[in-house]
Amino acid sequence: MKILKKGWLVAVMLLLTFYSCQQKPESEEQGNKAEGADFEYVVDKFADLQILRYQVPGFDQLDLQKKKLAYYLYQAALSGRDIIYDQNYKHNLRVRKTIEAIYNSYSGEKSGSEWDQFEVYAKRIWFSGGIHHHYGNTKMLPQFSASFFAQLVNNSDDSMLPLKGVDGKQGLIDLLTPVIFDPAIDGKKVNLQANVDLLETSATNFYEGITQDEAQSYYQSLKKDGDAIPPMYGLNSKLEKKNGVITEQVYHVGGLYTESIERIVYWLEKAIEVAENDSQKEALQLLVKYYKTGDLKDFDAYSIAWLKDTNSVLDVVNGFIEVYNDPLGLKGSFESVVSMKDIEASERMAALAKEVKWFEEHSPIMDQHKKEDVKGVSYKVITVIVEGGDAAPSTPIGINLPNSNWIRKDYGSKSVSLGNIVEAYNSASSSGALDEFYYTEEERSRVKEYGKLASKMHTALHEVIGHASGQIEPGVGTPSETLKNYRSSLEEARADLVSLYFITDPKLVEIGPVPSLEVGKAEYDSYIKNGLQLQLRRLDDGADIEEAHMRNRQMISAWVYEKGKEGNVIEQIDENGKTYYVIRDYVKLRELFGQLLKEVQRIKSQGDFEAGKNLIENYGVVVDQNMVKQVKERYAKLGSAPYSGFIQPKLTASVSGDEITDVTLSYPENFVEQMLDYGKEYAYLPY
Repeated sequence: MKILKKGWLVAVMLLLTFYSCQQKPESEEQGNKAEGADFEYVVDKFADLQILRYQVPGFDQLDLQKKKLAYYLYQAALSGRDIIYDQNYKHNLRVRKTIEAIYNSYSGEKSGSEWDQFEVYAKRIWFSGGIHHHYGNTKMLPQFSASFFAQLVNNSDDSMLPLKGVDGKQGLIDLLTPVIFDPAIDGKKVNLQANVDLLETSATNFYEGITQDEAQSYYQSLKKDGDAIPPMYGLNSKLEKKNGVITEQVYHVGGLYTESIERIVYWLEKAIEVAENDSQKEALQLLVKYYKTGDLKDFDAYSIAWLKDTNSVLDVVNGFIEVYNDPLGLKGSFESVVSMKDIEASERMAALAKEVKWFEEHSPIMDQHKKEDVKGVSYKVITVIVEGGDAAPSTPIGINLPNSNWIRKDYGSKSVSLGNIVEAYNSASSSGALDEFYYTEEERSRVKEYGKLASKMHTALHEVIGHASGQIEPGVGTPSETLKNYRSSLEEARADLVSLYFITDPKLVEIGPVPSLEVGKAEYDSYIKNGLQLQLRRLDDGADIEEAHMRNRQMISAWVYEKGKEGNVIEQIDENGKTYYVIRDYVKLRELFGQLLKEVQRIKSQGDFEAGKNLIENYGVVVDQNMVKQVKERYAKLGSAPYSGFIQPKLTASVSGDEITDVTLSYPENFVEQMLDYGKEYAYLPY
């Protein structure tokens, strides 16, 4: 599971810890260069986004074998790029290819306000992997006219346009104009609202002609009584109904997305030849087998082998992994993260993984919901080399995998923090939001001193302890079955609450990761301000919260605020038209976090859908529109964008004959150029 987008990043890394691969820290020009270096972190800003870069320290010191391995895994990561576009929405690839054709061949004047707005729209499409906002899920409407779009298409090269299946350029215009410009057509990628058919109201391309009840009944029918180790049914397929018959189109070689998967397999097989050790080789071989068969039991075998490989310097996540883009929480989106271990940083944080049993024993949850034996939790800090699919351009800062409940219970999990990604956010951040939203000098001083460490500890506790803790009662179905569209929000809330409860525990000082409990207080300050205020800047006027991670954060913050009113645990201060939230009792706040953790774990362990629904709907969805307006106005003065993502480093192989003699890494600076290059090099799915 990700600390996402898809995970959450820090609005100001000194201030906030956001679980969203899509969140970014606030940035201004003074934070654009690394300390003592000339590396430019912020390279573009448009709409509500900014584009950053990250560095990959230590890559040049890898030996040639590891550089080759990195290069092959890099190619495999990027080879699945088309898949995520198609998964996000059935017309995304045609839209993207049309945009690329216009960029590359439009014969008209590439200037003026409408062209400028076309460029902004194109960059937003590339950033979000399609026409829907990467985080808000609503359709992004262009600020240029439909007539200008027709002009662009009519004056572009026919051979570059995706004209298959349409009647020439006019057919393409007729098809895409309502898709792009009409807000009523497929207006939301993922709908999590209560009391509607989630599939009929979501635009994601995981289901075709299927109702929510039909999909849930179909997957329930696949389960066998007494199946103690069920695979994650539906993870790697599209469910369709044709002529009244429901069928699965499985992602594998020879099946759906075969053109891209064949390229992924090609590069993975090359990676196998230069694997660091037998454990890594076995894991990669099993991943290739899974891609060839599409059998989810093969994916489970791969996941177990991947867990056992803890000694390799290089590592990779590659596959259909996270289920946030499916309103039913079943279908995995393609993603890949290629990385190398940050040995020094990993050793500093290893104390957490060694103490998982202590944390489980001292958790405030009910005894029957505690694991008797927490197995195989490993934690490391990684240096990202490249990210692809659903992990880019917007990225997580923490990952905990695999997501299979039975594998986590019997074999454990890997938790990682993306160290160089966090460093890039830190280096691009400024203190504007700190001064604007923190009321007391005590708060500001504490977060300046401990905020970075607090953010890292919250991420580590969330991933290492949070997602690894707790168990479902015997006979209770999986969270996807029992908690349905509230599953993701409740799981992220559970992991957040574990982190919040233990981050002010003296045990952390005792075992060494933090020097003082002031670290935990700094995180409490950041979390409450984010949950009650700061994240609201992402919402459109009049909108309530739909994204799962935002629901989680508001639910927790609003619940503890309400329950702590009598004791003034969190004080609301209104002064000069501005609202501030100040924690007055950190000890009592920790107790409230513990009470809520106990209830959220009970909901998950017992599959209590109604209680989970009430918790999210009553505390996590509805927002005060006056507060939204106030927060957005205050942020507007800071000149910062709510979201950010990354240009990826580029690996280039030097070849002599058939042999790679070296692999070099460079840092592209132009987001548009990289997207156009990717469109040429990794466009494998036909259109």
